Amino acid sequence: MTTTDQTDRAYRGGAEHRMTGTDDFIELSERRSAHNYHPLPIVIREARGAWVVDVEGRRFLDCLSGYSSLNFGHGNPKIIAAAQEQLSRLTLTSRAFFHDQFASFAAGLGDLTGKDMVLPMNTGAEAVETAIKVARKWGYEVKRVAADQANIIVMEDNFHGRTTTIVGFSTDPDARGGFGPYTPGFRVVKYGSVEAIREAVDANTVAVLLEPIQGEAGVLVPPDGYLTQVRELCTAENILMIADEIQSGLGRTGETFACDHEGVVPDIYVLGKALGGGVVPVSAITANEDVLGVIRPGQHGSTFGGNPLACAVANAVIEMLGTGEYQARARELGEVMHQRLRGLIGHGVVTVRGRGLWAGVDIDPSLASGREVSKALMAHGVLAKDTHGSTIRLAPPIVVSEEDLVWAVDQLGAVLTELAR
Repeated sequence: MTTTDQTDRAYRGGAEHRMTGTDDFIELSERRSAHNYHPLPIVIREARGAWVVDVEGRRFLDCLSGYSSLNFGHGNPKIIAAAQEQLSRLTLTSRAFFHDQFASFAAGLGDLTGKDMVLPMNTGAEAVETAIKVARKWGYEVKRVAADQANIIVMEDNFHGRTTTIVGFSTDPDARGGFGPYTPGFRVVKYGSVEAIREAVDANTVAVLLEPIQGEAGVLVPPDGYLTQVRELCTAENILMIADEIQSGLGRTGETFACDHEGVVPDIYVLGKALGGGVVPVSAITANEDVLGVIRPGQHGSTFGGNPLACAVANAVIEMLGTGEYQARARELGEVMHQRLRGLIGHGVVTVRGRGLWAGVDIDPSLASGREVSKALMAHGVLAKDTHGSTIRLAPPIVVSEEDLVWAVDQLGAVLTELAR
């Protein structure tokens, strides 16, 4: 038996050999898993609402929410009840058969987005890939673009996932580098510039794919009127507008969708993360029949996409969003958070961006990096995560209390004061 085998058996053994502290868990995790993430040094054991508890019993306020997957908090009672009830009955059929949760899911999500049809998948990246396939198919069958000539306009600093097709049109060198050759058919333009899109359009353009707010790039909000102008351009040029609302949608920004802030309705919504309620991966695209009707049996699918458990959980999420309660709460608490964050500008904070309960905070780079600030915040009982350079993201669950939210921002202020000494 090798030394590695002996060590791992010890970790899996009886009580006297079990992992007991943070360092034990991290050491084994780092040794036995690919290093495709760089987590903060915390090992979470349980969570409820906006709070998590680590293996050593310490409590932390979660201000990341699983990159907006946990909009409704950890262990939301309505979502957990829906999952438990479904777990006891049926979890998977595959799409070879109908199941009793699917019709309500398709109709409910269609109604929430104002679209005729739904195509379910599992992860956000799968949903983006689905939107790309549908846009190309629509281009060939409806717009009559010549075979294999379709192009899709995408944005600089985008983040739509990490599949080989998607990273091929990323401008992030870490996401893109070393994974070629890349899928052709994408034109990258400046985010926030309608003129840049206009200049890139030609007769073979079938879609514009964008995030209404760019999350991974640092919660970048486009100029006022940008989404409206993109919508108008797409309509005029007979191009599909695809809105990736995976992070920005489902209540995060104070509206059901970030596009709602300008009253814009895209041709295709791309949804994920919070649609699974923090319980299971659930994603989907929604569109009208004149778009999604181009997909026929055998052309796209997923064994687990639209499974009974996923649909039951998503149905609970859709019902909760139907009241408008969570959108209003994100809007109101977002005003509190942004006002308090703006008070830190000039005191270690350079800029604050965002909408609703979502903020990108640029820290003075001479003070600290985003990761250094995130680690210091963790020592103060707040979990956040850096993105690029000295930017951190704040996205607490919508169920967070105002008192806890104010306390979290105050901890950031305290961290910045400590770093300035």
